[in-house]
Amino acid sequence: MKLREPGAILLISCYELGHQPAGIASPLALLEANGFHPDALDIAVESFDATKAARAGFVGISAPMHTALRLGIKVAERVRAVNPLCHICFYGLYAALNRDYLIGKVADSTIGGEFESALLDLVLALEGGVTAVIEGVSYRNGLQSGPRLKKSIFHPPSGKRLPPLEKYARLEHLGNQYLAGYVEASRGCLHRCLHCPIPSVYDGRYFVVPVQTVLAGIRSQVEQGARHITFGDPDFLNGPGHSLRIARQLHSEFPELSFDFTAKVEHLLKHQSLLPELAGLGCLFVVTAVESLSAAVLTNLQKGHSPEDVIHALTAVRRAGIAFRPTWVPFTPWTLLSDYLEMLEFIECEDLIDHVEAVQYSIRLLIPPGSGLLRQPYMQGYLEGLDAGLFSYRWSHPVSRMDDLCTRVTELVRQESDRGSSTAEVFDKVRELAIAAAGSSTKGRRGFRPVTVREPAPRITEPWFC
Repeated sequence: MKLREPGAILLISCYELGHQPAGIASPLALLEANGFHPDALDIAVESFDATKAARAGFVGISAPMHTALRLGIKVAERVRAVNPLCHICFYGLYAALNRDYLIGKVADSTIGGEFESALLDLVLALEGGVTAVIEGVSYRNGLQSGPRLKKSIFHPPSGKRLPPLEKYARLEHLGNQYLAGYVEASRGCLHRCLHCPIPSVYDGRYFVVPVQTVLAGIRSQVEQGARHITFGDPDFLNGPGHSLRIARQLHSEFPELSFDFTAKVEHLLKHQSLLPELAGLGCLFVVTAVESLSAAVLTNLQKGHSPEDVIHALTAVRRAGIAFRPTWVPFTPWTLLSDYLEMLEFIECEDLIDHVEAVQYSIRLLIPPGSGLLRQPYMQGYLEGLDAGLFSYRWSHPVSRMDDLCTRVTELVRQESDRGSSTAEVFDKVRELAIAAAGSSTKGRRGFRPVTVREPAPRITEPWFC
């Protein structure tokens, strides 16, 4: 297969949380370093290009998350329609979890885990006309290997074939918007939260990206005009020493550059002494997966923190001068209506309304193939089978009004998003739905204070997250 001609390899991203896609920038750089001339396409901000698809002998589709995979299937079908003989490979976290479906439907191969080196090895094998056993690669013919969990070869991400930063989500802060970049300082995670897909592939392992590789990626995006950087690690504080070195060098080289990161509640508590320095180095906000204030739900998800820990983490982050942006999974089989109301009360009383994206009020527990939840006895009574085409297991709440509330909130959030409603306006309407669902059960509760409009919290202008 002739794969060294310009455009003979096409890497496609479908969705990466509104930022320039690291899922193709990184392998682009590795392929270029090995003498290939790949092309790229990001359908999140570009139209499908049939000409690019038709000339490619190898098409790699990045699937780091659920939304990306659902879009990727449609893209693969379009690729196959214009180029029946090309090799289509899905790679990334959700490609690993949904290998059987993808191989059976539209993919010639899949790669999971640390994908860059495996993707290069696959391309080299195809170039040589052989079907080789490659760690991390599964083929349509049944030849397969387990996930590749050796550290990839990292090259500074290549953004020269990607759409400009102007096409992507921005930092919104103090009434202004700024171009935002994205890098990863590490991959995988030390923890095994059951609702997270990462442990199903990485099994408690994580790999650091070399400091100079991360900084090279930042420099490239600063050259494109970035004024803010999102560290997209599953948990930036898995390796606090490594992350601190990067933050210090970032600030030394670009003192006006701000950043944000994601970290577990328990890590914010364990490493709270680092938070003031991170704030001084430019950290504007931290995203943390609170998910619920129900002790039962947190236990079932094995989150590793308690409801009380959330308060302590919020206090520590605020004391450091950093905005606290919690994420939620408000609909699970174990969530009570009183839990949902408590979440809303907490958000309002702690002045977090503008720190929570509206879509968070509608998130329903997603259980992909391979999820650790599938092995838990307390999950069995709720499962209704795998919906392979939606890449998740179906489940129902034992109290029908919770499923009904989820449906109503989801539709409300969609409508209000289309209208451009403020976070306060959406919160108020979600609260009305929840109180209406509870009826007389709200009597005796402490209740809510009137929603007030406050100074907007710093945010990235892309509300979705999976």
